[in-house]
Amino acid sequence: MVTGGAGFIGSNFIRYVFENTDFKGRIVNYDKLTYAGNIKNLDDISDRYLNSRYFFIKGDICDYKKVFSTLEEYDIDAIINFAAESHVDRSILLPEDFIKTNINGTFFLLEAGVKHSKSKKHFRFHHISTDEVYGSLGKTGYFYETTPYSPRSPYSASKASSDHLVRAYHHTYGLDATISNCSNNYGPYQFPEKLIPLTIINAIEGKDISVYGDGKNVRDWLYVTDHCSAIWLMIKKARAGETYNIGGECEMENIKIVKAICSELESLYPSKNNPFLKDKKYEDLIRFVKDRPGHDRRYAINCDKIKKELGWKQSYDFSNGIKETVKWYLNNKDWIESIKSGDYKKWIKKNYNNR
Repeated sequence: MVTGGAGFIGSNFIRYVFENTDFKGRIVNYDKLTYAGNIKNLDDISDRYLNSRYFFIKGDICDYKKVFSTLEEYDIDAIINFAAESHVDRSILLPEDFIKTNINGTFFLLEAGVKHSKSKKHFRFHHISTDEVYGSLGKTGYFYETTPYSPRSPYSASKASSDHLVRAYHHTYGLDATISNCSNNYGPYQFPEKLIPLTIINAIEGKDISVYGDGKNVRDWLYVTDHCSAIWLMIKKARAGETYNIGGECEMENIKIVKAICSELESLYPSKNNPFLKDKKYEDLIRFVKDRPGHDRRYAINCDKIKKELGWKQSYDFSNGIKETVKWYLNNKDWIESIKSGDYKKWIKKNYNNR
């Protein structure tokens, strides 16, 4: 069972398992379909496998009864928990949503998992977390699996809390549980509230590209397919109770990311051919704006452990990853339009207008 399987990383993971592994079983996609969940992200998988090897259940991870009944009905032998509220800016505006989903939701999944696992010979709970739980770094150093937690936003605090719950359920109840802490993901189907897809879409449409502060905040960037391959290895090979960092080993300042996207767009869709730009270059759209509260300066992740113990390595560097990403958004404008005109627009109107 993949929770949050209609979201960005979850849908890429489901596709990865069906298309790139020797998996012969069934996947149940359990998703609430909030504004960032889009069942159309998996239309190709539905066309091939729906109700034979791929099943969709619309449900909330805070609904214990529904979670447990789904585990029992489909005889689930692994939960991969992607379900989360995951945007720092929104967590500052609406922290309650993050507490409810990321902490309470994980608790109900764990409770259902423990009960269900009693009738299973083999059962695993894998929890997807973030490098943001570790806090912020200076100009040097890396986050390791042993780095003390120091979350700085309601989002990262809620994810840190859920990590602690997963570890507690492993040690207290013997649940076979593992955790992965990843760096910033990018790639196809990413919801356009995050830096890379938002930059691409605004540039294509000739809108301002906003960059927080001086643009020199540093993140490590991980192409989503590489993340999916690491998670699959963990599900199959990781020892119970273990945590692994998953990183792209690609540190870049935000402003350099934005300029790299502009350069890629100039190559693939030259600004002179873009009717929205009116004699401007893509880089002319860059605007520096007031920094957000509690903006961590630098994240950098060490992923030696998963490389040495499980034999994982990245297949994408940033140059080919960002090229594939820009190509995907250029070739999927219908997807972009459906997102912009759909539930997200209604959600913004309901939740943001009075904040």
